[in-house]
Amino acid sequence: MPTRDEYLKRPLAERLERLARAPDELAVAIRGQTDAALHQRPGGTSWSANDVICHLRDIEELCIVRFHLMLASDDPLVFVAGAPPPEPARWGIRGDVPFPLDPERWAEDRQYHRNDPHEALTAFGRRRREVLALLGGLSAEQWRRGGIHPEHGRFSFEVWIAGMAGHDDNHLDQLRRTHGSRLP
Repeated sequence: MPTRDEYLKRPLAERLERLARAPDELAVAIRGQTDAALHQRPGGTSWSANDVICHLRDIEELCIVRFHLMLASDDPLVFVAGAPPPEPARWGIRGDVPFPLDPERWAEDRQYHRNDPHEALTAFGRRRREVLALLGGLSAEQWRRGGIHPEHGRFSFEVWIAGMAGHDDNHLDQLRRTHGSRLP
């Protein structure tokens, strides 16, 4: 399973194709599985297939907002799910104001267990198509724009795309390992 850094060594077109395939691969992974199976957590804190799909849907929403911000602002500081900034107070994060992009908190607050996995997958596919449409309209100059990751510094669009590709692979592999998916 390629990492973000490994995807960066691949042509941009290959990274974009990887992003485009994810909704269909998720559909294959859950085809024919019962609602109960899709909501079943394979272990204590492990996510169900439904949790994974809802997570990908919600991350996609975050990505498109981030990308619009990167186009509208010069190198904005951005939030990243699961990566609290090193200086939380600078962002207004303190005891009574928690980090807003905690994936476990999203799963609980957004009640992933009550979401329909097929509706979540449809929403993920729609959002992914919107992201790909936005990316497809970028000029060469816009591809060089970026945002500041809280842990790793400046990422251009190309680096964010590589990270998204690795993130997709990670969660598809998670489904393979924990849910006996039919993915290749």
